[in-house]
Amino acid sequence: MALSLSMALSHSLALYGSLALLLSMALLPSCSLWLSHPLALYGSLALLLSMALSLSLALSLSLVHQVCLLGVYLGVLFSLYLVPLAMYSPCIREAGTLGPKPTLLGHRGAPMLAPENTLMSFESAVEAGVDGLETDITISADGIPFVMHDLTLQRTTNVEEVFPNRTHTPAALFTWSDVQLLNAGAWFLSWDPFGTVSSLSPEQRALAANQTVPSLAEVLDVANRTGRTLLFDLRQPPPGHPYRDNYLNITLNLIHTHINSSQVLWLPSDQRGEIQQVDPELQQTAGQTASIQELQDNHITSLNLHYSTMSLQHISKYRSVNISVNLYVVNQPWLYSLAWCSGASSVTTNNMLLRDIHTPLLLVTPEQYSVMWVLTDLVSAALIVCIFIFHWWRERGLQFWSGSRQTHKTGPYSKFRTELSDVWSISSGNVRTELRTPSTLHTITEE
Repeated sequence: MALSLSMALSHSLALYGSLALLLSMALLPSCSLWLSHPLALYGSLALLLSMALSLSLALSLSLVHQVCLLGVYLGVLFSLYLVPLAMYSPCIREAGTLGPKPTLLGHRGAPMLAPENTLMSFESAVEAGVDGLETDITISADGIPFVMHDLTLQRTTNVEEVFPNRTHTPAALFTWSDVQLLNAGAWFLSWDPFGTVSSLSPEQRALAANQTVPSLAEVLDVANRTGRTLLFDLRQPPPGHPYRDNYLNITLNLIHTHINSSQVLWLPSDQRGEIQQVDPELQQTAGQTASIQELQDNHITSLNLHYSTMSLQHISKYRSVNISVNLYVVNQPWLYSLAWCSGASSVTTNNMLLRDIHTPLLLVTPEQYSVMWVLTDLVSAALIVCIFIFHWWRERGLQFWSGSRQTHKTGPYSKFRTELSDVWSISSGNVRTELRTPSTLHTITEE
């Protein structure tokens, strides 16, 4: 009976461990970490216990040790049944309490459809239906704000070919005329960073191959013409730069001449108070969390946060005082669903297809969630009982398939359990028969 118990435990643990790991991997890209990680943890633990039980069988551990392993198994199983009580997801909510769908900000435009931070990229994002654009601004050595995310020009331009001795020079130390000589699209076609180049038409590829680095004025014109908001970060020029001390004023003057200030989400934190006094219509945006009082004192109307800081409680607290929250960079549908359920106002994304999501993934009410897990627990308990019954029948030699016992002239044996003595008896009988056969033939021949 101890052998049957250990085998049943080992097989059930291996079965459920494997199923839990497979389910966690299946849920990870389409669901969320809150469900896949506990399943993966349980699956790994179950497989380890299964290996321990198999080892106990191989080493013929005592009944006491096997009973201890049984206790551990039952503890793990019981804790698994209680796991749903500790799980949390913002998408488990009462019907009718879901907020509006988050709007989309194109991260550096539409980098899956065109080279990032180019006019083609921003125009593609607008055509894809985003509500706003996001980018990064650098001030050139002659005081022209232009679009560039990296500290240098190496990754997204052909600076190595045009200025081979200035490959690692900070972008802010190039003049605007130097920047205009660079190609900002060929790298996209050769690297294919998102594996989407093959989906472009020949005309689109030709257009991408001839992109240049745009100025901030050009991007402001796109946002103004299409009625989109613009969120941008502004990098302070390095020490010794001729415009290090007045780069904020240069940028503000450019905004005033190209777009309505209310369309700009102002992210730079330097001299925020002075900027607010000069242009109160700018949407002051903070890049980190703070107390509500501090945010209100700085006239902050929106937060730009990484999605890992997402919390339903925090977002609800900010929204209660009319502070919106934008999360970056959200590309997966399940992550967008969590942002939606958490109450985020907008997300920065590379994936323009998020606009086609009309309801969050795995949005369930608490009642539906409870029913789902109760049914799962009942099914798993039934499977465990079946595994134990199977091994008990096997150990006792009871009938499992049709005709479980057969008779041989050397004695009965079971289809599921063949004793070593039976095998030896059958083999010995065959050998004796073969030994008698030549003698019998010899006798017949003599007659």
